Amino acid sequence: MIKSLGYAAQSASTPLGLFTFERRELGPHDVQIEILYCGVCHSDLHTVANEWKGTVYPVVPGHEIVGHVVKIGEQVSKFKVGETAGVGCMVDSCRTCPNCRESFEQYCDNEIIFTYNSPEKQTGKTTYGGYSNQIVVDENYVLRVSEKLDLAGVAPLLCAGITTYSPLRYWKVGKGDKVGIVGLGGLGHMGLKLAHAFGAYTVLFTTSSGKTEDAKRLGADEVVISKNSDEMNKHINSFDFILNTVSVSHNLDAYTQLLKRGGTLCLLGVPENPHPSPNIGNLIFKRRVIAGSMIGGIQETQEMLDFCAEHNIVSDIELIPIQKINQAYERMLKSDVKYRFVIDMASLKEE
Repeated sequence: MIKSLGYAAQSASTPLGLFTFERRELGPHDVQIEILYCGVCHSDLHTVANEWKGTVYPVVPGHEIVGHVVKIGEQVSKFKVGETAGVGCMVDSCRTCPNCRESFEQYCDNEIIFTYNSPEKQTGKTTYGGYSNQIVVDENYVLRVSEKLDLAGVAPLLCAGITTYSPLRYWKVGKGDKVGIVGLGGLGHMGLKLAHAFGAYTVLFTTSSGKTEDAKRLGADEVVISKNSDEMNKHINSFDFILNTVSVSHNLDAYTQLLKRGGTLCLLGVPENPHPSPNIGNLIFKRRVIAGSMIGGIQETQEMLDFCAEHNIVSDIELIPIQKINQAYERMLKSDVKYRFVIDMASLKEE
């Protein structure tokens, strides 16, 4: 076993702290990665607090991982020692179901293994995530990362980036389309950057007029204050696609009525309390669709990373030492970050 060091929560009510644990020894198809940076996702916070139930303690969060390959198994063909690599939200799946065979591993019918808090196939033990100095992952779930980009800014692409990229690609967003992004946080700011890069006319919906300048810097052509009914009504029947990143319960009718005939409202956030039931007439009389999307498959995540390298797209981040992770969680609850925290894992060596 490989001795490893990280930060873990020992219960739902205790802060994260230093934790020594073991990674599995390399199998023939495994890649060992020295972690340089790990993004901090709201999912980490929810899991640590056991808000989604099922958390196994101690839990080492983190699924936005960038680092260097330091060792490879004897049958590894996709990576060499010294290369830069990334690991996202999952580290394995059944590989045999229709979804896996079609490169939609995130929708695996049988056995998706998340980067943390999932039973590891090889050992049966719970997976530990990227708030640590190293990780061992099957090469088929490791991504190539371009050195052209700021590596700290790349880390959140492995969750926030692919979560917004996948639906924009699936619904074929491009030039000539009018696209809305609801919410300007970790997901929303990536949605703006990507929709703009795809050539769409991009509109941010926000409750705060103070976000207008930043939204336009990130790629918004227009900003609409969603609390202003006059502003909203100007856009009725005009959107091809709206990507809703907000994870609190709210009225979806305000957005479905903005869609053209055949338009789609895609939900990314999972609210603690359900959204109010939508007005079905809004959908039926214009063949509008309410849909959902979750992260992306490995092939598509690699496509996203390559696209971002080509267009020089990274997340806007605040780099922190791991010793400030508990303060970062407190700030996330107040939406006090632009737009994603990333842990500099060099700070772990100070422990």
